[in-house]
Amino acid sequence: MSEHGLSSQPTYDPNRLLDAILEKLNLKNDAALSRALEVQPPVISKLRHKKLPVGASILIRMHEVTDLSIRELRDLMGDRREKFRFSDAHGKPKTADEENQGAIPSQAQAQTQAQGQNQAQGQGQGQPQGHNQS
Repeated sequence: MSEHGLSSQPTYDPNRLLDAILEKLNLKNDAALSRALEVQPPVISKLRHKKLPVGASILIRMHEVTDLSIRELRDLMGDRREKFRFSDAHGKPKTADEENQGAIPSQAQAQTQAQGQNQAQGQGQGQPQGHNQS
């Protein structure tokens, strides 16, 4: 497996994080930690050996179990990034052209749907009840 972006940071050490959680929860080993976090034991091993990044879902689970803030957990593992993004494109502001391209079709589509619904409702009105057109 190739290294992920977080592991390239010189301060990144998931072992510090895992050991701190072991101590806080008064657990004896990684097997007990995996049970506490409700993950399979190989997940803890992969985290320790930097084969798997400490992702958002496991970080949230650690927060729920330890009551440590996400910031505190990230500090323990040496994550010094200001933003926690999934990709380079995620979270970047859209250009004016991108915003206009996305907004115009959806507004026009909503208007078309609303007109279609109004027409459908208008066709059912004005007919006396009990009369069927055959």
